[in-house]
Amino acid sequence: MKKLINDPADVVAEAVAGFGAAHADLVVVSHDPTFVRRAEGPTPGRVAIVSGGGSGHEPLHAGFVGYGMLSAAVPGPVFTSPTPDPILAATSAVDGGAGVLYIVKNYTGDVLNFETAADLAEADGITVESVLVDDDVAVKDSLFTAGRRGVAGTVVVEKIAGASAERGDDLATVAALARRAVAATRSMGVALAAGTVPHAGEPGFVLGDDEIEFGVGIHGEPGRERMPLEPVDTIVERLLSAVTDDLGVAAGDPVLLFVNGMGGTPSIELYIAYRRAAELLSEQGVTVARSLVGDYVTSLEMQGLSITVTRLDDELTELWDAPVETAALRRGR
Repeated sequence: MKKLINDPADVVAEAVAGFGAAHADLVVVSHDPTFVRRAEGPTPGRVAIVSGGGSGHEPLHAGFVGYGMLSAAVPGPVFTSPTPDPILAATSAVDGGAGVLYIVKNYTGDVLNFETAADLAEADGITVESVLVDDDVAVKDSLFTAGRRGVAGTVVVEKIAGASAERGDDLATVAALARRAVAATRSMGVALAAGTVPHAGEPGFVLGDDEIEFGVGIHGEPGRERMPLEPVDTIVERLLSAVTDDLGVAAGDPVLLFVNGMGGTPSIELYIAYRRAAELLSEQGVTVARSLVGDYVTSLEMQGLSITVTRLDDELTELWDAPVETAALRRGR
């Protein structure tokens, strides 16, 4: 294993410390327990949004803490959910009196621990709503989930909900818009090679030189099938077809097209993939109204990508376009 680390046991703590030092204008880091919150603290009367999950998917979630997105993020160990204590601490730190929305990816540990934290927060007088993200069409269940996995579509949900909260919507409205974004979003990924969890010291799975994992999860979970490597245009056609068929996209629909890198894929390849996906949607009469390309939900250094499509309406488009200022996404402010 070759990694630019010190002790594998210190990877998350040192990474979070470095993130906080690099973005001190945007965030404040708590180390005991560990969470990242906005530098300016809670806004009285404003809904707060908290998300989190296992580390190794950076910039998700801490990279999206800031104006127009998250109020706080709670990183767990690599590929392991944070426990309820830091989630509760983050909730208390950002509550402005208007309630807190949890955005939770559909993994069993995340679901259970955020549920426990919500119960504890409610006991402390903080109103909490939770929204579950389950955008992965590859499988119904996986090693970590009951139902579909939450993957790159989480970024879309966090952006929509964050913009809703920023404009002053109440908790019920923010939660409803987040659920609308979940319902309008589907994703699917492919891997050419696995990432290596630092404390494991070896790749999560091994593929032959001519193999890909089609439908892979962001922790390296198995997908729909292991199949021979194909030209990227063919891979994109397979991924996009699975996503749009499940979402029911039709001619005339405006969509957000999001091509996400898994951590080990250069931008030149992501843009080749985006090019073909946009062509295919155009051929179907679907309007690519908004786009996003880059590494936003990674799996350490996994080689691969995912394709996410969100069906937009006027309000979701307005919220997607709203100003945002975070370490990983900035525009319009």
